[in-house]
Amino acid sequence: MEKSIRRYDLDWLRVIVFGLLIFYHVGMLFVPWGFHIKNNVIYDWLRWPMLFLNQWRLPILFTISGMGTYYALGKRSLGRFAWERFLRLGIPLVAGMLLIVPPQVYFERLAEGTFSGSYFQYYTSVAFTGVYPEGNLSWHHLWFLPYLLVFSWVLSPLFVYLRNHSTTFIDWIKRLLQKPLRIYLFVIPLYFVEALVEPFFPVTHALIGDWFTIIFNGILFFYGFVLIATGNVFWESLTQLKHKALIIGIVAFSGQLVIWLFFEDGYVVHFTEALLKVVNIWSWILVLFAYASKYLNRPSKGLAYANRAVYPFYILHQTVTVGIAYYLMNLDWGLLPKAFLLIVGTFGISWLIYDLVILRIPWLHPLFGLKKEKVKSLAD
Repeated sequence: MEKSIRRYDLDWLRVIVFGLLIFYHVGMLFVPWGFHIKNNVIYDWLRWPMLFLNQWRLPILFTISGMGTYYALGKRSLGRFAWERFLRLGIPLVAGMLLIVPPQVYFERLAEGTFSGSYFQYYTSVAFTGVYPEGNLSWHHLWFLPYLLVFSWVLSPLFVYLRNHSTTFIDWIKRLLQKPLRIYLFVIPLYFVEALVEPFFPVTHALIGDWFTIIFNGILFFYGFVLIATGNVFWESLTQLKHKALIIGIVAFSGQLVIWLFFEDGYVVHFTEALLKVVNIWSWILVLFAYASKYLNRPSKGLAYANRAVYPFYILHQTVTVGIAYYLMNLDWGLLPKAFLLIVGTFGISWLIYDLVILRIPWLHPLFGLKKEKVKSLAD
């Protein structure tokens, strides 16, 4: 097994993007799209920054996960990797569905008037009857975990082969990246999936039958592995490409805005918007990797703490947000006071649960995906 090389920039990106997830889920309360709890006033203009963030926030996480898989397979056998993926993804998923997600559905049922009573009554009577949305059993925001587990198990044999053999495929990718703009050829498979699969298989996050989400994010997971397998070639190409990718990303999203605001649906519009969307997604992934590589690839005590905390925060945060939102949704306070309380409350309560409870009770660690190594709390 080879020595692991730590990319601190990838750790920082993971922390930052999961942090943005809290802002995004707070924003979901105030935009026209469906969510578990909705504010009494909807702010239509908020959809534009939300759409921008929504397009690349999860794709970059799947790409980073593919990169992490490359490193993980460098120091583990295939069997050990599969087992560790189950422990780190499967157990928190089950624990989350049993303990963390039910309060979200409870508050949703209270808000829509389909249940009345205490949480104890809800949990012991109907919390696990039927599958959401008709029933109450759900993985809600934890949908990322089963998808990542499936990608890890299905693709890891291929990854082991690519990692352990000198393949013409990886060598071809390295030659391709010698001219940095060629990295946009990676958009082609994403484009065909976006243009031809998504219309027939809308996103459900149900895993079964959610073919667009599976294929699109599975490709990005594969891309992450392949790009990191090229070593410094990928990072050197990003150094040359970052300014161009930033410009391309701005142009692509601006083009999407023009289509959304001024054009009606149609075949030409659909295929054009699909191209702009995947170019936009890929551009911002490259931009974030490039600038993180330049400015964030260094260790720090804060990063060590945040990198360990980010997974429990992810598991906890949406339940905290929905719980706070239920008590704020009908108040006439305006956007800023409510958003401020939701953001500060979500970060603060999640941190208190993590730092004062989860970290200090060892048997809770596997339920929140924490590894065995001991890390001091900032409050110590």
